[in-house]
Amino acid sequence: MPARELDPRSLKSIPLFSAFTDAELTRLMRASQRRHYPKCARIASAGSKSDGLYVLLAGRAKVLIEDGEGREVILSFFRPNEFFGESSLLDEECRSTTVQSTDACDVLFVPKKAFLECFTDNFDAALLILRNVVERLRRADRKIEDLALLDVYERVTRVLIDNSREENGHWVVEPGSEQIAQMVAASREMVSRVLKDLCEQGLVCRRKRKIIVLDRTSVASRAGARSSRRSPRSPARKPVRLSDPA
Repeated sequence: MPARELDPRSLKSIPLFSAFTDAELTRLMRASQRRHYPKCARIASAGSKSDGLYVLLAGRAKVLIEDGEGREVILSFFRPNEFFGESSLLDEECRSTTVQSTDACDVLFVPKKAFLECFTDNFDAALLILRNVVERLRRADRKIEDLALLDVYERVTRVLIDNSREENGHWVVEPGSEQIAQMVAASREMVSRVLKDLCEQGLVCRRKRKIIVLDRTSVASRAGARSSRRSPRSPARKPVRLSDPA
């Protein structure tokens, strides 16, 4: 579907395009495409050459790393108005991760040539891209720290806090238990034990296959707070200590 069917002014609500004039957006739209991906479709694959920038207009997608034997680790999720593919455009290396839709997705695809031309002449937009790259590096550092320093209990509660969104007065966790297991690099059984313990304490509950955080403050206190940078004299109390599976 030609991207020019989109109203350039409507794209101003997307942070990436907020610094563009209507004329710049119109020119960019003429070179871009609007693509639709069904649920569980691969939008971009690790190891492939980047051919453009992707902006998620609707739906949700996950970023993952696979080992070729059916196992995968979920690094993060993309939501509407977020973009991806810029890193491999800038360094011209192959993609390091795979992006797969978790819902049906509408995506604006900006070809590499149009991307480089527009952002070369727009300092504010280029700075936004750079800040986005730095933010993702920080997230990657945090992910490594979590895997290295926190136990499964702490990693699960961290995911619950980081991935809960307010819906009709409830804090709903977007990933399910299977996806949480892939995010914390633990077995599904271990994650189920943690969730069961949190449910028994009245901190979370399950409704129609959704996980709802009932007490964000208490759940956050169990997330280790970066192992809390705790003093040895005042160790944190945890209701249950679950070790990582062998």
